[in-house]
Amino acid sequence: MDIRLKKKRFKNDNNLTLNIGGSKSETNRLLLLQSLYPNLQIENASPSKDSEAMYRGLHSGESTIDIGDAGTAMRFLTAYYAACQNRDVILTGSARMQERPIGILVEALRQLGAAIYYSKGEGFPPLHIQGKQLEGGTLSIKANVSSQYISALLLVAPSFANGLSLHLDGEITSFPYLRMTLSLLNELGIVGTFEDNTFTIEHTPAVAPQMIVVEPDWSSASYFYSMVALSPVGTSLYMNHYKERSLQGDRIVADIYQSFGVRTIFWGDKIQLIKERDLLSPIFSYNLMDCPDIAQTIAVTCFGLGIECFLSGLHTLNIKETNRLEALKNELTKLNAEVHISKEEIWVGSARKITRNISIDTYNDHRMAMAFAPLALKVPIIINDVEVVEKSFPDFWEQFESITENE
Repeated sequence: MDIRLKKKRFKNDNNLTLNIGGSKSETNRLLLLQSLYPNLQIENASPSKDSEAMYRGLHSGESTIDIGDAGTAMRFLTAYYAACQNRDVILTGSARMQERPIGILVEALRQLGAAIYYSKGEGFPPLHIQGKQLEGGTLSIKANVSSQYISALLLVAPSFANGLSLHLDGEITSFPYLRMTLSLLNELGIVGTFEDNTFTIEHTPAVAPQMIVVEPDWSSASYFYSMVALSPVGTSLYMNHYKERSLQGDRIVADIYQSFGVRTIFWGDKIQLIKERDLLSPIFSYNLMDCPDIAQTIAVTCFGLGIECFLSGLHTLNIKETNRLEALKNELTKLNAEVHISKEEIWVGSARKITRNISIDTYNDHRMAMAFAPLALKVPIIINDVEVVEKSFPDFWEQFESITENE
């Protein structure tokens, strides 16, 4: 289904407030840990399609587990079932998932003794996994690979008889996601450290009963930061239950959007976004190696504000739901932008005029739909296949409509 958005503005209400669902990243990690430690309880879990796929995958009694296009679930479940005794499963996914590489994680698990075989193409799902008790030990992996590979290993490491010492070789990609994983392990009482580019996780057969409350998702918040940035000075929006000291790397969005005139005020259990000023600089540049998931949002915000944008550290975007750099180039060009990309960078030039009533293709990528939606505060726009948001933010369009009105 497509949606035609007329030109929008924020409703005239000084107390506009949103309640956004729990972090998908935190939820998926906690779901795996809950399967290892059933006395863990989770509150405010993400309602996303990805987290539903993760939950189904962990609790499936079938011999074939199809996780669709849930990339995090594919990586985490590969590690989980490799270390899960007495399970013999085929782990598969959508056509796009079968094009997304997983060889680095499979090879790492094989080095730890896992029995994993490729059912079709070498290095790609589907995978035939024969689960068994893994001894663990010492392992080295390149640091610039997807953080999900590394997190997958860290999450199952407490089940290894000898724990795990995992050395990362080189410059680390998306370290905040790894810090989140380690923090959650520590919160459960699992002894784990990071020192000299090496994670050390101790064997932990049991943890104390406890409940963990999942913080709302900061990457979901980013789309509303974009909306405030694209609005007049004085625009204000509240969002409940966000933490100033967050485990999520995308918390950096609050700092980044200061460059676009948006100030974040932390009021106890809520945040307030205020558009305080217009732009100070016609150029914005940032290395998003630690938070690549907000690249699309920032690129579209800059375009909407009419400023030149250069973003780097984006090499992982080529293996997401789509090639996100190519997708951004295609859709921004339709809107009258000049765009250049490389394997890990994107440059978007400032446009004098944004083309109206353009249909934005979403490439089966939830972030494409939500990143472009805020442009409705500048021009009428059409978003194609709007249901893709279910992957991470099922009620995005309801939230979007609840705070806006047609001009």
